[in-house]
Amino acid sequence: MYIAAVIFSVLLALVSLAAGGPKAQLKGDVPEGLVAKGLSAAQVRLIGFAETAAAAGLVAGIWWQPLGIAAAVGMAVLLLGAVGYHVKWGDYGNSASRGAAMAPIVLFLLAVATGITLAASQ
Repeated sequence: MYIAAVIFSVLLALVSLAAGGPKAQLKGDVPEGLVAKGLSAAQVRLIGFAETAAAAGLVAGIWWQPLGIAAAVGMAVLLLGAVGYHVKWGDYGNSASRGAAMAPIVLFLLAVATGITLAASQ
């Protein structure tokens, strides 16, 4: 179970860091798109910092599982917010944006699996 927890943690941490870095720096198309859809630059930056912090917590959680569990739960909550955001903008009903909108659902499931495997590996 520990090996699965490590794999899930590292995978989710890499995705979180890749998604959070540009948002925290407000660089790239994704932060610009979020601001264009009504989020403030401060909100986008906060989301980016939360994703980056989750990545650090997931990596540290490999050695201290309670921190990793907390990071996985926090990431799951953040991803639920992302799903709600996509629902609000009708991205799941639009075939052009549906593919990108599915990422938070898949990552939410990965965050839940990460938290469960970390808890089971204690």
